Amino acid sequence: MAQKRKKFSPEFKDEAVRMVIEQSRPIAQVARELGLVEGTLGNWVNAYRRAHPVEETPLTVSERARLRELEQENRELRMKTEFLGKSGSLLRPGVSVNEKYEFIDGEKDNFPVTKMCAWIAVSKSGFYAWRTRPRSATAERRVELTILIRHIFEESDETYGYRRVHAALARRGVQAGPELVRALMRNLGLVPCQPRPWRATTIAGEHAEQTPDLIRRDFTADAPGQKLVGDITYVHTWAGFLYLATVIDCHTKAVIGWSMADHMKTSLISDAITMAAGRTRLAADCIFHSDRGTQYTSLEFRTRLDELGIRPSVGRTGVCWDNAMAESFFGALKTELVHRTAFPTREHARRSISRYIEVFYNRKRLHSGLGYKTPAEAQEEHDSMQLAA
Repeated sequence: MAQKRKKFSPEFKDEAVRMVIEQSRPIAQVARELGLVEGTLGNWVNAYRRAHPVEETPLTVSERARLRELEQENRELRMKTEFLGKSGSLLRPGVSVNEKYEFIDGEKDNFPVTKMCAWIAVSKSGFYAWRTRPRSATAERRVELTILIRHIFEESDETYGYRRVHAALARRGVQAGPELVRALMRNLGLVPCQPRPWRATTIAGEHAEQTPDLIRRDFTADAPGQKLVGDITYVHTWAGFLYLATVIDCHTKAVIGWSMADHMKTSLISDAITMAAGRTRLAADCIFHSDRGTQYTSLEFRTRLDELGIRPSVGRTGVCWDNAMAESFFGALKTELVHRTAFPTREHARRSISRYIEVFYNRKRLHSGLGYKTPAEAQEEHDSMQLAA
């Protein structure tokens, strides 16, 4: 099949011709820059000259030389602006010369060393002397730390802030202060994903006033199966909303029950609590705490709780702190997965969310409320203590 000829607008042709005529540049050079065939651009230039025979004034030798000087100055100014945009933090007071040398060393393939040294006021000879000097033990350790920090950050799918990265380093036996970790992450440009504002969406059920708050914001428990919290959220997909109900154990912080569907019927939360009861040994006085939504205060769900021997508990309407643990999980889920992912279908979202819960959140993610352990480790720790007793 013959290749389709490119079409160029009159404005594009005019600008290309002006680059040749007004800047006195070779046709071949301009053609390479614009991705044109040299002969094509030559034809445009010849046509322009025939149409405008008196517009061009030939430049003298000195004018051409001055033009080349101005073009060189312009290129250097653009280069300097780009460099200073990258190195702006090095111009603040208190930045060590070593940090400046490290930055120059990292950018030497992009900018001339002589220019960089002049732009940030350091000695070129000092830079080359620094490059030949062996690294100090402190510098070597910082390099090793940056490699580890980047690995941990990427392994968390860019969700860990400096506190969790610091905890992950400590779990590996690597000693480093939290502020050092914070500074190195800042230098590396490692910024964890950020949460979005919370919005109240709960609609209270008609029987909500009859149910007490048995938790009263105490989301701790001495053992698994004593206190559970739950909530519903929605996830946007291209095919419509997917609704997620969860049940979280207050001792291990694990999501022990979950259910997803394209509706918010009571069966959604009944399936989640049934899964939780099947995966965890419930205490005789187990409490399930939720908001006052109509699904949680419905007769159907209360009947299911009675069948499982679970006492219901609800917080106040529109007060997210009364169910903070459940809200916190949804905040993490949406910050670390949902708001960073486009879901073409509900099934795509369901697979991603179940993987986040079962693989990452329950087994890999470090929880500050557990002393930076995982929920799986908290469960194993409890089981080991029971066996020892």
